[in-house]
Amino acid sequence: MSLALAPNPSRPAGPAAPASPYHLTAEQVEFFDTNGYLVLRGWIPADLLGHLQDAATAWIATGHALAADDPAQADFQYASRPSGEVMYRIDYLHAKGRAESLALLGAPEMLGIAESLCGPSFVPTYESLVFKNEGDGAPIPWHQDAVHPRRHRIVNVDVYLDSSRAGEGALRVVPGSQTQKNDVCLVRDEHGWTPPGAVQVELEPGDVLLHDVMVVHGSEPVRDNPLRRTIYYEFRPAEQILSEGPWDRDWVDARMRLMPVALAEHARLRPDAAEFAWQPAEDLRPDSSGDREVELRLAHLVSSPGSFCSAGDVALPPA
Repeated sequence: MSLALAPNPSRPAGPAAPASPYHLTAEQVEFFDTNGYLVLRGWIPADLLGHLQDAATAWIATGHALAADDPAQADFQYASRPSGEVMYRIDYLHAKGRAESLALLGAPEMLGIAESLCGPSFVPTYESLVFKNEGDGAPIPWHQDAVHPRRHRIVNVDVYLDSSRAGEGALRVVPGSQTQKNDVCLVRDEHGWTPPGAVQVELEPGDVLLHDVMVVHGSEPVRDNPLRRTIYYEFRPAEQILSEGPWDRDWVDARMRLMPVALAEHARLRPDAAEFAWQPAEDLRPDSSGDREVELRLAHLVSSPGSFCSAGDVALPPA
């Protein structure tokens, strides 16, 4: 078999009951566990979506304005294209001078997902903006973001700021492929962009795509594509990190210190919106360090290895 599609024999632990309108239903959790992805239509309210679209425009402009030797360039990722060096990714959004990414992190629409799939002691592990500029429909080769023992769920929450349609480089996923590590080079060589069961996920601004970090996904090259911007947040249970790594308890504490800041920023940006009741295990609730800037940009240093063909099996942030 070149592609693992068997059902996962053991479900990772985590609550499934919808505790609020922002939590997933049991049926949604079951669909995610079976297929490795789930689409939530219109999940991000229009007011918050508008703030995020404005922030994304500003983040991209900031990256373009930086001098080539500016140390801050490390967070702005570029790739070689026929047209030259093109920016395609911005990491550590919370430390980019605007509060919208923190407000999104503190929104019940985001944290209800995290708690539904990772339990109350969820950890926000990554945040980035990934985008394709107009006319720059470069491919994203088949890959798995992070390979792990699957005793817990690890989820990417993909917030779409622009439309993503078939024929314009919309993401393709292979449902059920998350159950084990796959040889993505063989998937590419045997099936190209149409492996058995693959689906192309069309999304509109404000839609959210949840994907298991082990589901095989990618997108083919296209021409004349419109701008597409997506904010990616990854969540893991604290229990998963503490038992499997690749980070330690101090790192978990530092990342969880983002939560009070995020909840406060959400309340400030959307004072009339519902608030999320954050209730991690008491022994995992961190004390504030008092250093906001440190808490907004905590370097990862190491990452869980994924499965990639173009660069081998290397530790890369999820994309």
